[in-house]
Amino acid sequence: MIRKIDHLVITSADIDACVAFYEHLGFQARDAGGRWELFAGDFKLNVHILGHELEPRAAQVQPGSADLCFEIDEPLEACRDRLVRAGVRIELGIVNRHGVRGAMRSLYLRDPEGNLVELCSYE
Repeated sequence: MIRKIDHLVITSADIDACVAFYEHLGFQARDAGGRWELFAGDFKLNVHILGHELEPRAAQVQPGSADLCFEIDEPLEACRDRLVRAGVRIELGIVNRHGVRGAMRSLYLRDPEGNLVELCSYE
């Protein structure tokens, strides 16, 4: 049986901007030689560089095609305010949504590649 997500892979055309964005969200970045690893909680994002993806890879590699949701451990208002101060543009929020544990509130933004990033809280 599947237990949990260990990691997801996204592809970036601008690795410096990508890593900086996810560090603003609280991820810890590590250069893994040919790709970056971004750690948060008990999972990670692997970031492949466009045109230099590791094999095997997805059939249709394309920056900006992911839709990701991360649960945060701070009030959404505080998170939103911190991100706005850091120059991160908010796409939508704060709105009510439904997640794996039921009712939640969410905030949406886009990473430098155009991937949709949802930050949610079950507060």
